[in-house]
Amino acid sequence: MFRAFRQKLFTFTTLIAPAGALAAFLITGCAEVENTVYDIKGLPPGKVSLVVDLTAQEAYLYAGGQLALKATISTGREGYNTSPGRYKVIQKDEDHRSSIYGEYVKDGIVLKPDANVYKDPKPKGAQFIGAPMPYFMRIYDGVGLHEGDLPGYPASHGCIRMPGSKARRFFAAVRLGTPVRVVK
Repeated sequence: MFRAFRQKLFTFTTLIAPAGALAAFLITGCAEVENTVYDIKGLPPGKVSLVVDLTAQEAYLYAGGQLALKATISTGREGYNTSPGRYKVIQKDEDHRSSIYGEYVKDGIVLKPDANVYKDPKPKGAQFIGAPMPYFMRIYDGVGLHEGDLPGYPASHGCIRMPGSKARRFFAAVRLGTPVRVVK
């Protein structure tokens, strides 16, 4: 009887363990699994480059010609389109803030959210606080890749937003001068 019980327990746990792994995968998403694999394997040796696909709304990190990591992105919305072209990373700033978009604040109270310093006059006594753009990698003008909201469609003022977990890894992999190709 004990042998039969042990056999049933073994069968039960061998069925539950894969189900638990599947549940963890579904809860955390395949991005976390991909991040874990990337963290374990590390960056392949060789030259690093980035490709941003505006149609697919995905960014790709290559090293030594191999795809090392990909990220879902949100690029520039209509009127603020992200321009296709060949660029290089010209600035890296882990704690960047926008100098154009943000909010006007006075005594800890937000007076004007979603402010644009060129269009919205500064209220008397207020201070401008730029929108956070962590892990910022500038590629041209005010445009760069960084951590940000992903609504599922192009929604930025031209920047290339990605999940924080991906932005952190892209940021660590690139250097000033890293080539970035933005394609339609």
